[in-house]
Amino acid sequence: MQEGIQGRLHSALPYGAEESGRHWTDEEVRALLCVWADGRIRQRLRCTLRNKSIFQEMAREMQRTFGVVRNWKQCRTKYKNLKYEYKTAKNAQAAGGGAGGAGKYMKFFDEVEAILTDRELDNGFKPCDDEIDAGGQGSPAGQRAVADGELVIEIDDDDNSDDYEIDAEMEARWKGADVRLSPADPSRSNQFHVVTVSDSGRNWSDQEVRALIRVWSEDGVSKQLENSTRKREIFVQIASRLMQQGVERDWKQCHTKYKNLKYLYRSLQRGRSDGADPRRYMRFYDEVDAILNRASDASPCHVGMYPDHQGEPLGLSMMAGFQENGNETKGAPVTTMTRGKDEGTRRSSSVTSTRPEVKAKGEEHGLGPHQRVLLSHADTRLESLPGNRGTKRKAVDQDALLRPAKRADPDSAQTPEARCKEEQDPIPIIEINSICSMAAHENSHPTDTPENTLPRSNMASSTPELKLGEKLNEGKTKQIFELLDPERPGLVLVQSKDQITAGNAARKDQMEGKAAIANLTTSCVFRLLQEAGVKTAFVRQHSDTAFVAARCEMIPIEWVCRRVATGSFLKRNPGVKEGYRFSPLKMELFFKDDANNDPQWSEEQLLEAKLCLAGLSIGRCEVDIMNRSTVAIFEILEKAWATQNCTLVDMKIEFGVNVSTKEVVLADVIDNDSWRLWPAGDRSQQKDKQVYRDLKEITPEAMQMVKRNFEWVSERVKLLLESQSSGRVVVLMGSTSDLPHCEKIRKACVSYGVPCTLRVTSAHKGPDETLRIKAEYEGDGVPTVFVAVAGRSNGLGPVLSGNTAFPVINCPPVTPDWGAQDVWSSLRLPSGLGCSTVLSPDAAAQFAAQIFGLNNHLVWAKLRAAMLNTWVSLKLADQKLQACTL
Repeated sequence: MQEGIQGRLHSALPYGAEESGRHWTDEEVRALLCVWADGRIRQRLRCTLRNKSIFQEMAREMQRTFGVVRNWKQCRTKYKNLKYEYKTAKNAQAAGGGAGGAGKYMKFFDEVEAILTDRELDNGFKPCDDEIDAGGQGSPAGQRAVADGELVIEIDDDDNSDDYEIDAEMEARWKGADVRLSPADPSRSNQFHVVTVSDSGRNWSDQEVRALIRVWSEDGVSKQLENSTRKREIFVQIASRLMQQGVERDWKQCHTKYKNLKYLYRSLQRGRSDGADPRRYMRFYDEVDAILNRASDASPCHVGMYPDHQGEPLGLSMMAGFQENGNETKGAPVTTMTRGKDEGTRRSSSVTSTRPEVKAKGEEHGLGPHQRVLLSHADTRLESLPGNRGTKRKAVDQDALLRPAKRADPDSAQTPEARCKEEQDPIPIIEINSICSMAAHENSHPTDTPENTLPRSNMASSTPELKLGEKLNEGKTKQIFELLDPERPGLVLVQSKDQITAGNAARKDQMEGKAAIANLTTSCVFRLLQEAGVKTAFVRQHSDTAFVAARCEMIPIEWVCRRVATGSFLKRNPGVKEGYRFSPLKMELFFKDDANNDPQWSEEQLLEAKLCLAGLSIGRCEVDIMNRSTVAIFEILEKAWATQNCTLVDMKIEFGVNVSTKEVVLADVIDNDSWRLWPAGDRSQQKDKQVYRDLKEITPEAMQMVKRNFEWVSERVKLLLESQSSGRVVVLMGSTSDLPHCEKIRKACVSYGVPCTLRVTSAHKGPDETLRIKAEYEGDGVPTVFVAVAGRSNGLGPVLSGNTAFPVINCPPVTPDWGAQDVWSSLRLPSGLGCSTVLSPDAAAQFAAQIFGLNNHLVWAKLRAAMLNTWVSLKLADQKLQACTL
């Protein structure tokens, strides 16, 4: 929610608001200042508008001279921030009458001033100096003026203080500074602009936020969060809990989202003087409200989304405040909440907040500079919540309700003393032993039934739970866990990772969201192949980043199938030009051995390896089955991608032996790492992992381009499951005595995915009705194949063929007595008639499916898989026969 608002406001900011997640240390800032102090750099920065190349040079110099690794964007952002902080400190000094010096408002003030006024840095200034105590020179509130009328308040993302009140002296100081600034746009002087903490690029979905809130709402977790100063270990455990539910978020992302929800909620509470409904401005308001305002002796909250055990609406009278040794702290903020049984919405009384006096034991707490809140108003206090904002302003106003947080001022004699909260025993680290899908929450309202209430010990009991056993294997891009299910043994969970690699992990990077993209692509491809009839290990998709599969022992061979010569094939076969088309397909085998860079093998080498997996020896029969299956799988996917005007250039797949059935099946994954895809056959438009392999330098922009390609593939692969054309078979029978014969045709048609309709008509006894039925199906525009089923003298097929341009198939029910004579009425036809004759009902349906398969890749896939399965069954039958003979 807030991340989307951040994106909208980003374009309005006068400087880069994000630091790519990692805060700048003092040594890094000193290194940047030393490079910036160079006279040549200063002159170029003053005289150049397009300064990307300058900051690239600065980044290189920082790495070469001081060992500081920062990219040019980070250097430019920090450079701008330092300039703004310097100007703010100067303004604050002027506002205070020059007392105390500007250095009290900004660390490195003297160094930045020396650079901006063309003076040399002090000889003692070095990047390797010991860090200055942050409490001595930090900005009182992390303030810096960004532009006229705008004030930046920075909140350190690593500070976990839950104190959000502003002490009186600090509030007066902010207000005093603002009086001397005029808003940039007076017409919008009552508007906040908010930039939340960076959340690593990927927005939180509603399901992910609900999962976080459910963990947060548990009594032990919420109390631990309330009473702890440093919360890293808690959020590490929360992230582990989310992983159990298929939500991949690290502890920093969970921490950031937790803080953003609290900030927005508390700002809304302070700004309700106009009676506006806060739910208009914050999704999940009720859930956060129930957590933050429940009484200390209340039963564990279920996030406000679930009814209580009696099915009655919740009646809440809550107090939220500091607790010490189980007693209320005097002056704690008090919030009273009531909800009547017949009320549809929750009503909150006005919030009375009294700033608590808190004593620090040895140290004072403050906020550091990393979450920015831009205020475009002279007063930092929120007066009211507008009730008639337009929809275009809603997203901005939602985050615009945040207030600056309380910060202790070490120089102020009136700073309230802070009392540290007592920390409870840490929550034990939770091992992942089960994982559940979020899909069930998407299709049902959480308050429909009391059964939706989630127990504290298992937050996903309302969805199918998977109990995880040991980790069986972990690769570069996925993990495999055993599933403990006594009803369905022999299953595993394949969990994808946000990692992309190339060259046997010689290049390796994290790509946010890749796990979900790869899992979606694999699930769609396996569904397509399974529905066609290809045997795979895939069972079902479980979550955004994981799927369930049959447990297999993998055959350590990559089967590579090529339609177009490109990539490593050109290096191994000099003289072959890129783009050479293989017909038939080119097959290659590679033994999976990272240490030796996956050497190419021949079939003979594979046979001589005498592999035995899950009790099955890999011999000639198994090798032939894998070879034939690879060709069929490639052709099915090639035909499917052709519907998207995309050429499947080549692909690699792996097989395994199902430990339960002892069959060789398609296993592992098929995602965008597995193939080359060229839209419109143009290599320059390639959308596969080759783009990542070809990168000369890994930059955020380059990784975003790679991610967009992967997303493009995942969006298109879903379309492969949809038919691009329609069609049907209409079976016309001479009498109902032919019904059993016609039912066989219909059953076979359905197996190919072709709709089939049965009608009764006689060309001899009612030719006008036969032609009327024919016209009925010709007139609706749906491609149709007619199948004529008539015994004795077959006039139905010839009459249809002579009066329609649609295909007609004769399929007479041959009887033992007169069958040899009756069939001639279907074979000996007058000139100008083109109906074919097929005696077998299954073969007639197959012939009709082949006609539709020319334009329908799903029907064609079923036909191709049926061919493969027929060949495999014959191969296995021959193997069994040979074994018996021997």
